Amino acid sequence: MRSDLMKKGVSRAPHRSLLKALGVTDREMERPFVAVVGSQNDFIPGHAHLGTVIEAVEAGIRAGGGVPFTFQTIGVCDGLAMNHTGMKYSLCSRELIADSIEVMLTAHPVDAVVFIPNCDKIVPGMLLAACRMDLPCIFVSGGPMLPGRGLHGARIGLNEMFEAVGQSAAGTLTPQQLARLEDTACPGCGSCAGMYTANSMNCLTEAIGLALPGNGTVPAVYAARIRLAKEAGERVMELLRADVRPHDILTPAAFRNAMRADMAIGGSSNTVLHLLAVSYAAGCPMTLEQIDEIGRATPQICKLNPAGQIFITDLDEAGGIQSILKELDRAGLLERDALTVSGTAGERAAAAPDADGKVIRRWEDPYRKDGGLAVLFGNLAAQGAVVKQGAVAPEMMVHTGPARVFDSEEEATAAILGGAIRPGDVVVIRYEGPKGGPGMREMLTPTANIVGMGLGGSVALITDGRFSGATRGACIGHVSPEAAAGGVIALVQEGDRIAVDIPQRRLTLLVDEQTLAARRAAWQPPVRVLSGYAARYAQHVTDGATGAVFDDLLPEGRR
Repeated sequence: MRSDLMKKGVSRAPHRSLLKALGVTDREMERPFVAVVGSQNDFIPGHAHLGTVIEAVEAGIRAGGGVPFTFQTIGVCDGLAMNHTGMKYSLCSRELIADSIEVMLTAHPVDAVVFIPNCDKIVPGMLLAACRMDLPCIFVSGGPMLPGRGLHGARIGLNEMFEAVGQSAAGTLTPQQLARLEDTACPGCGSCAGMYTANSMNCLTEAIGLALPGNGTVPAVYAARIRLAKEAGERVMELLRADVRPHDILTPAAFRNAMRADMAIGGSSNTVLHLLAVSYAAGCPMTLEQIDEIGRATPQICKLNPAGQIFITDLDEAGGIQSILKELDRAGLLERDALTVSGTAGERAAAAPDADGKVIRRWEDPYRKDGGLAVLFGNLAAQGAVVKQGAVAPEMMVHTGPARVFDSEEEATAAILGGAIRPGDVVVIRYEGPKGGPGMREMLTPTANIVGMGLGGSVALITDGRFSGATRGACIGHVSPEAAAGGVIALVQEGDRIAVDIPQRRLTLLVDEQTLAARRAAWQPPVRVLSGYAARYAQHVTDGATGAVFDDLLPEGRR
């Protein structure tokens, strides 16, 4: 056992003395040691209840014959960090989380791991760590929040709260109504209720095979979540005995299954960023071209909030992610032999309920014949850009308009709320990429304000930053190369015409090459004084087209 490095032999008597100071008995010294990597803190509603989940996992480990050792990672609440300097540190935290887990699990050798994330960057950060350590492991999330209630009883999520700010600025929502929504939008613990980034990533962790069925959809407050946590604790002991490790599960087939599930549910555009990063860490890197190829061939059969009024609790009642995979299997799109933490992908899907035709449509009657995400290329995004096309209004799938150029999210937000954006405009927000931000901020505030101001069906937004999973509308992010690296987005000028053609996967700045060459010769990146972790992050991070990983993860030719 790997834990023998710190507990076996005469030379380890001091180590055993320290372990006994923790209450470890001589009999427990003979058992496998299992790390329980939590992420509980008092900032994130999605993590506030994780103590209960951790206790259930520990109980499962003990029932399976192991000894649990728990520690916590950091975690950023993207909602609380939104639209201020704090959001520059959200994506940055993904690498810190992975690094800190590597440190803990190397300094304190264990035999297996249970990862307990719930929200945005914590899930992929832990996935990166799982790839690095390659120990038998399993994931169990804290589960989604129940939907909130709107002014007239309709169910809502956090995105409606951000859109309410725009409605308030437009004068269509009173201060009293806004205050009422504050009280009811987020009813309790769990990851925010829509198919935003957190729930998307928890669903994809299940689809890729590192979590048990139900991981992505069982609500946080249900007893079934506690039972699932106990089962995960017991199951990790079986994985340890069978010596099943992440490299056995995270194969190219598993990534393709996860990406097809992502396309079928219309997940957050951030999933592209994170699955790219995890694929590099797992040693089977994907590309944006491969992701788009999968998207073109995979129907969107589920349309959840923010793209519609179906919520993740509805998906859970309809059979969850495994029923999605079962319908994809029926369409011949599931790679059935891919190994998971509990049998093969085909075996798990076969045991799930059939698609109900409503929450989960039959593949012959999809919302879209292609997936909920699309990758665009063109002179404005030579290396690619990403859009959640399943949440774009039909009239905005093809759009040409004048560029309204802003060098920061704050400038764009002020213009939107100030009424300076007009129907037909293409808002460009640049210098918000991984290096340029730094940190590639999510921009739910400007996108939600556009919708709240009644412009969601007439205004597009393009950025080298990224969007919250709660974003809807013609919002194209991850533009690569980014502005700070001299990408064409840095050369756009006020009034330039930009053409968006999502069906044809094109993003084009309608300016001739001679003019662009002259602008490029005169271009200078803005000077930004950075310090601390932000400076180190900007020095090593790559662009959105490679998942914003650190440069040491990339092959020499892609750095």
